[in-house]
Amino acid sequence: MRTSPERGTEHGAVVGVARVNFQQLRSVREALRRGFNLTEVAASLHTSQPGVSRQIRELEEELGLEIFVRAGKRLTGLTAPGEALLPIVERLLAEADNLKRAGDDFAQQDCGTLRIAATHSQARYALPPAVRDFRSDHPRVALHMHQGSPHQIARLLIEGQADVGIATEALASYHELVALPCYSWTHVVVVPTDHELASVSQRGDGLTLQQLARLPIVTYESGYTGRAHIDQAFDKAGLRPEVVLQAMDADVIKTYVELGLGVGIVAAIAFDEGRDRELRAIDARHLFAANMTRLAVRRGSYLRDYVYDFIATFAAPLTKPLVQRALHSEPGSDFQL
Repeated sequence: MRTSPERGTEHGAVVGVARVNFQQLRSVREALRRGFNLTEVAASLHTSQPGVSRQIRELEEELGLEIFVRAGKRLTGLTAPGEALLPIVERLLAEADNLKRAGDDFAQQDCGTLRIAATHSQARYALPPAVRDFRSDHPRVALHMHQGSPHQIARLLIEGQADVGIATEALASYHELVALPCYSWTHVVVVPTDHELASVSQRGDGLTLQQLARLPIVTYESGYTGRAHIDQAFDKAGLRPEVVLQAMDADVIKTYVELGLGVGIVAAIAFDEGRDRELRAIDARHLFAANMTRLAVRRGSYLRDYVYDFIATFAAPLTKPLVQRALHSEPGSDFQL
């Protein structure tokens, strides 16, 4: 491996850094993201596999250390120095993205792309009014909507593939993200109109966990849309309900409730009296704790002005000054509305 006579000196370190380029850093980052498969790395970076290998090797030679463990010509993992360097690589590439976005703000003004990652419930029920209003005010901004689990949304944000993430679960547990509270919501129990519980008051008067535990239940998968609060309520009461079907999607849950598979527990926002005419909704806020939907952005990222506008359109209390303070806050800081 090539060494420099200046390496180890302050001047040599500066020269070494100056020779590092972003394509080398992207090759390292993508190698980790793609499970060390250089064919996939080359495809994602629109280059050749030998080109990727060369970029990685040149970076290792410039730094005077090996970043990857190798078996022959294959990469199999990160070395200890590679583990230490990876956060720096991520930070440098994040700042490069910030620099480009800052330039775009001045060069293109209100023109660009807004990438939103959200769970199905948020994309289907909470986001449409905000998207409609935002598009009316920003017709030159293209919207890309990604749907996934809360953990998938977090990864998209951390990896710079989404600008804004919206979900109820998980986002606040990632120190790389700033997860701001948007709105609180509760669950409802949904049943067919001829079900034995259909006579219960819509306010939920008289509905108990014991009644629900005796019936088959259709609700969200673990990690989605307040499922943790549902499980906690039954556990605290010492009950073990029979969950016969779990889904990520409230529309799927309601479909199987209509078919008579069981009693549904869904977010209140997911019930529409006009559309769900074959179902009855019973307020369950006295049974299950309220949930908080959060909007997340990557900590320290540069957000274009129209991103701040979208955030305020979705959750009015999240003003630009508040979001900017949160972006530069220490991990663990708790911002309240």
